[in-house]
Amino acid sequence: MKIFTYKQLAAIESTELVAIVNEAGEVSSTVQRVYSNGLKKVFDRTMDYRYFVRFDVSDVAGQALFTCKKMSRRGRVHFRGKDFVTGKEYMIAYDGWQIMIPDLIITDGVQQIKLNKEMEDWSVFSLDDQPIARWQAVFCETHFEITLQIEDNSPIQHEAFFIAIGQAVLFVGA
Repeated sequence: MKIFTYKQLAAIESTELVAIVNEAGEVSSTVQRVYSNGLKKVFDRTMDYRYFVRFDVSDVAGQALFTCKKMSRRGRVHFRGKDFVTGKEYMIAYDGWQIMIPDLIITDGVQQIKLNKEMEDWSVFSLDDQPIARWQAVFCETHFEITLQIEDNSPIQHEAFFIAIGQAVLFVGA
C-alpha cells in the first residue's frame, strides 16, 4: 500500500502550492487550485469560490500529471479529469443527488470507479465493489491534514488521480 500525506489550508480561496509527501518522507508531487485568468478568479470570489474550480497535480519538476475541473451545463454539475501521463479523460459525476452525501462515479468510458464520500471518515474509491484507495481530510482549525492510501491492487497507482478528485470534492462538494 502506498501512503501520501499533505496539509491543505482550510481557506477555500487558497491558491497556495501544496507539497504531497510519500511514505518515505519525500515530496512526490504538488497540488494547487488554479485559475486560467484573473477575471475568473475575481468572478469566482463573488460566487463563494465554488464556480471556477480546477485543481492541478504536478510532479516535483512542475510537469502536469492530472487536472480536475468543475463543469456546469444545463444546471447539472460534474467534473472533468485529465490524466496527462496516460492521456485518459474522465467524467466525474454525482450519483444519487437526492441523498445528503451522494457518491461520485468516475469513468473513462471503459472502467467505472465509485467514490463513497464520507465527511468525517475515510472516503473510499472502489472498482467492481473492491476498495482501491482511501482519502481522508481531518480538519485542524486552520488546515486539513489529508491522507491518501492506494491499495497495491489498484489499477491506478499514481496519487495525482485521487488527490485532484479528492480536492475538488472537499472544496466544492455536492
